[in-house]
Amino acid sequence: MSKLHIDSLTKSFDGKSILKDIYIGCETGKIVGILGRNGTGKSTLLKIIFGTVKGDSQYIKVDNQVLQNQWDRKDKIAYLPQHSSLPKSIKVKNLIPIFCNEENSKKLTDLDLLKPFLDETSRNLSGGEKKVVEALLIIFSTAQFILLDEPFNGLSPKMTNEMQKIIKEQSKEKGIIISDHHYQEVLDISDEIYLLSDAYLKPIKDLEELQRYNYLPKSI
Repeated sequence: MSKLHIDSLTKSFDGKSILKDIYIGCETGKIVGILGRNGTGKSTLLKIIFGTVKGDSQYIKVDNQVLQNQWDRKDKIAYLPQHSSLPKSIKVKNLIPIFCNEENSKKLTDLDLLKPFLDETSRNLSGGEKKVVEALLIIFSTAQFILLDEPFNGLSPKMTNEMQKIIKEQSKEKGIIISDHHYQEVLDISDEIYLLSDAYLKPIKDLEELQRYNYLPKSI
């Protein structure tokens, strides 16, 4: 079992604190869900963990290795961004070996959810289809820990259901941190839930706590 540990993480923009004293952990075999309203800093938190944004202070390690730069994260952490970054003119089937080892490339090629897109390029896909392709490439990559930012955005209910099953299945071998506005879909598959509110990350036990922090209306 491997462990991802994030501690003492802070971030400010223009003098305003977005993230204060953030602590979160994840281990292989677990799914950790992060909820929060738009603009609360969920994407910024994931980017800092991934290494493309620098925290004002941060302590991030996998097992006993402190991660100082992007190279340290190679094969350890992979990140699905909110907005697609797929190359527009390369067929999906040719992207698979770039992200995945031989064993996972075979699994992906045989996946019913991906089969319709194998001979397509990203420019011919809808927003939801791009999200499916990119999420699967990241989830089946060689990284031990997967960060998913809005993986259900633009997906049909059927595709969302399939994606939930795949995330759950892959979490047996990987640690997954997921953030999405579709809170019920996140709750359904997560082992632990956190709410990012007022710059702090709060552990959440149930729907009542989400109502108490005004993330959900009281009438649910």
